[in-house]
Amino acid sequence: MTNADGSYRKCMVSTSAVFIGHGNPVTAIEPNRFSAAWGEFAAQVERPKAILAISAHWFIQATAVTAMEHPRTIHDFYGFPDAMYQIQYPAPGSPPLAERVVEIVNSTRVSLEKDEWGLDHGTWSPLLYMYPDASIPVVQLSLNGHESFDYHFKIGTELAALSNEGVMVISSGNVVHNLSKVNWGLPDKGFDWAHSFDDHVRQIMLTDPGKLPSVVTHRDFRYSVPTPDHFIPLLYTAGIAVASGRKVTTICEGYDLGSMSMTSYRVG
Repeated sequence: MTNADGSYRKCMVSTSAVFIGHGNPVTAIEPNRFSAAWGEFAAQVERPKAILAISAHWFIQATAVTAMEHPRTIHDFYGFPDAMYQIQYPAPGSPPLAERVVEIVNSTRVSLEKDEWGLDHGTWSPLLYMYPDASIPVVQLSLNGHESFDYHFKIGTELAALSNEGVMVISSGNVVHNLSKVNWGLPDKGFDWAHSFDDHVRQIMLTDPGKLPSVVTHRDFRYSVPTPDHFIPLLYTAGIAVASGRKVTTICEGYDLGSMSMTSYRVG
């Protein structure tokens, strides 16, 4: 993973980038067909040497990357079963990979976060099913909430270099995520507007992911994306797809509680 001098070692191993629609945090203790699909995907592709995670739940006013040797497991949710707070995902960090991210992202300044953050549930809840042994080094990149969709898409294009270095870039959020419209009587179903927007995004991702930033003009955008945090991670996946020239396909598709899309994508 590293050279003798501690620098990050490049290796020519093609590894997919993915977007995971992580949905309800309770999925971490209640497996479903979506979490099964995440695990099946991971079993089908080459095991990465490291993971760069981009989670909806590190939404701050800067672009930063974790650079500690041992990132803590963050339980960033409230009112859930006690078992949720007992979960630990003790994956090692990778300061050399963090430095590599700083090196390849030229469109903005990326700061190194060495103390305060770690791995939030947007990262560890999918990884519990994808790589349950927690032995792969993981670093996490923040989302700058003050920046445009184009800003995030551009960083994604720059991160495409990692696809040829044995690093899997895992973005985690939801294409449709409107908690104010959640209907607990609609498990595994979506409202018409959720279907409309999710279908529109799927068409873009499968045919021309470079157009993803333009979804703000869609008629159901304001219902599907009332806040940008869960949608933005998909822009990184789209950017990687465009820069790498690789095909995008879905890992799984579906809905939950009416107002969440669980659609997940892979690049390559």
